[in-house]
Amino acid sequence: MTLSDARTPAPATSEPAASNLRWLILAVIAIAQVTVVLDATIVNIALPSAQADLKFTDDQRQWLVTGYALSFGSLLLIGGRIADLFGRKLTFLVGIAGFAVASAVGGAAGNFEVLVGARVGQGVFAALLAPAALSLLTTTFTDPKERAKAFGIFGAIAGGGGAIGLLLGGFLTEYLDWRWCLFVNLIFAAVAFFGGATLLSKSEVTERPKLDLIGVASATAGMFLLVYGLGNAPTESWSSPQTWGYIVAGVVLLAGFTWWQTRAAHPLLPLRILLDRNRGGSFLAIFILCAGIFVIFLFLTYFLQQNLRFSPVESGLAFMPMLATMMVAATLSTTVLLPKIGPRPLVGLGMLSAAVGIALFVFLDEQSTYTGGVLPGLLISGVGIGLTMASTMNVGIAGVDPQDSGAASAAINAVQQVGGSIGTALFSSVAATAVTNAMLDGETPVGAAIAGYNAAFGWSAALFVVGGLISVFILKPGVPAELDTSAPAVHM
Repeated sequence: MTLSDARTPAPATSEPAASNLRWLILAVIAIAQVTVVLDATIVNIALPSAQADLKFTDDQRQWLVTGYALSFGSLLLIGGRIADLFGRKLTFLVGIAGFAVASAVGGAAGNFEVLVGARVGQGVFAALLAPAALSLLTTTFTDPKERAKAFGIFGAIAGGGGAIGLLLGGFLTEYLDWRWCLFVNLIFAAVAFFGGATLLSKSEVTERPKLDLIGVASATAGMFLLVYGLGNAPTESWSSPQTWGYIVAGVVLLAGFTWWQTRAAHPLLPLRILLDRNRGGSFLAIFILCAGIFVIFLFLTYFLQQNLRFSPVESGLAFMPMLATMMVAATLSTTVLLPKIGPRPLVGLGMLSAAVGIALFVFLDEQSTYTGGVLPGLLISGVGIGLTMASTMNVGIAGVDPQDSGAASAAINAVQQVGGSIGTALFSSVAATAVTNAMLDGETPVGAAIAGYNAAFGWSAALFVVGGLISVFILKPGVPAELDTSAPAVHM
């Protein structure tokens, strides 16, 4: 790597071609990221049809979601380190190919057990793919101006992939078959694989340190137990040993993992990645964001289908205004605002905007309509999510040493998965309690269900307010040096 300045300009003749190649690489990375992100929601739309076809119970149904989160979340750190040790391109290609194979198996599943196994397999290969994709983005876009645009697009995709999954899942389930919610991954994977094989250059691994086996074991087991315990909360309750016992064990193992990383010769997750103040604040913001936005996709989908009688396709289309404002806000934040004012005001404004948007859903009732009751909250929360997600993902990975890019990327993805799992457990429990209390107070089943949604929306809005204040306190004022567009560019 060489630092170019006014005295040693980069060759002008090669820059346009290289720039075009970088944007093609971004397209490939974005397709791979869409595959991973939308799979978390596209299956939700297919669950009722899959359950009717394969005859599994309501209690079993949750494991089609939790199985994916378990394998994905628990293996992310090792996936990121594999990308650093054996090359990002190879890891990316193996991840996308394996994800496609697991998707094909799931789509052809003849029973519940095979389908769950396929979902677990998807999570395993997603744990390879996601960190490799994000680290490739970081090492491909080294110029601050280009990197800002790239992360604006990537952040919008990461934030809006869930809504895309709902829309696509609705179309596939309604007009084809629930199995196409898995088979469709083969199309995305084929484009990403051949694009990656053609466009990505083989990364040079100059050093192959021994893998931190103790770190691998403690991190993987800790993440698994934590996510597993959280996944049990909606069905077993928070007071059950099946919930808190696994959560405590997971936290203890992760605490031991953190301690070990300060002493390991070749740590799985070097703590220097987390101890940077801006990066730590960004990780916290991403965690809160992923925990909070869960209520939008889950409970609002139920409200649209059960109360407003939307079809699966109409439900997916209903989320598109949020996706539009999200993409505009994400692009604007990283290309215009972040290089000028830094992350602190953007994250604060984004979190508060998301809180206001979600708080509007608290007022939904049996007479609410989509235009008057749902749409305003979607538009406002989309702006907040876009501002927060794009800014924090940019700052969270910026300035990381190339040899640590895979580990840092894995840490961001792990934060997202754990945040989403905690949101799933926390707000499902809040909603269930509110429904029970409403029924005891004499509410109708419809009214009780809406009371559950409103309670979850209210607590989510409060989480965003608190998270925004904490994040702003941690993040440094001003523009980070690595995001300063006036600084000299670093070329690979």
